[in-house]
Amino acid sequence: MTTFPGGTSVSRLAVYADGGTPHLHTVSTEAYVVTGGTGTLLTLDTNGLRETPLAAGSTVWFTPGTIHRAVNHDDLRVLVIMSNAGLPEAGDAVMTFPTEIVADPDRYRAAARLDGDPAEAVRRRRDLAVEGFQRLAAAAEKGDPQPLEEFYDAAAALVRPLIDGWRRTVDATTRRATGMLDALGSGDGGHLRTSAVFGSPPADPPRWGMCGRLGAHDVHHPIVLSEGNR
Repeated sequence: MTTFPGGTSVSRLAVYADGGTPHLHTVSTEAYVVTGGTGTLLTLDTNGLRETPLAAGSTVWFTPGTIHRAVNHDDLRVLVIMSNAGLPEAGDAVMTFPTEIVADPDRYRAAARLDGDPAEAVRRRRDLAVEGFQRLAAAAEKGDPQPLEEFYDAAAALVRPLIDGWRRTVDATTRRATGMLDALGSGDGGHLRTSAVFGSPPADPPRWGMCGRLGAHDVHHPIVLSEGNR
């Protein structure tokens, strides 16, 4: 079995009518390919606050440390491509709760849980992250970088216990690619004879994501559509 190309993941996002939950990724780069509707991508990093218009045909991507929030103007729908498949679901996505919450792993986990009615829990979680985001944005607008720096430090500390598990996921993708390079370099093209075609239907029903209803595709357990000699 092989994961989606390059160790990435792909999902279809229908952004919530009242906007998504601001968050950052500590390791992964994320791309939005807008497939329909209109909206705005709010981003905050050490360069300040930015608003990027989104419409069908737009493609934008952002690197680790970029706090981002999708705002829906009119039925915004996005194809999301994420590097390091599996890591965002394993804690790489850190929501912008007030920094004192992010700095306390127990409080962060409690705030991130979706207990009870999922729609209401998503709104509660989103509103708390928006509160933290607004604090960071207001400080940045005043030219004060300290709150963002403190949030970055808290986010890095929050994910530190997860790094060994993440490393195994990333290393597996790297080993596969370097193994093929080594084989070709020595004149061995045997892996070309084990080619295959895979598919992954979307999860049904869509799950409650941070930014909208998420039609996620399981890139780790795809369906084999055709398989070469092994």
